[in-house]
Amino acid sequence: MEIKLTTSEIRTILQGCQYTLRLVGSSKDYRRLQSSEHFSTSNDVVLNDAFNVLGEVVEAIDQVEKFNQQGESSHGARN
Repeated sequence: MEIKLTTSEIRTILQGCQYTLRLVGSSKDYRRLQSSEHFSTSNDVVLNDAFNVLGEVVEAIDQVEKFNQQGESSHGARN
């Protein structure tokens, strides 16, 4: 089954995930866990890395949308 989402819905979901990650990352318990000498990930990533990646994805979506809108504007100007 395919889930159909608009670009706006995708952007909103990703930004919501960013917000959630920020909430988790700011919690005292999470900061305590992450600062533990036993906290380890296979690529040395931390929650903030995931937050930043989601931000980059949202920016890429915005760039595509801007490019598409510019293309539609210039295409419409030729008609």
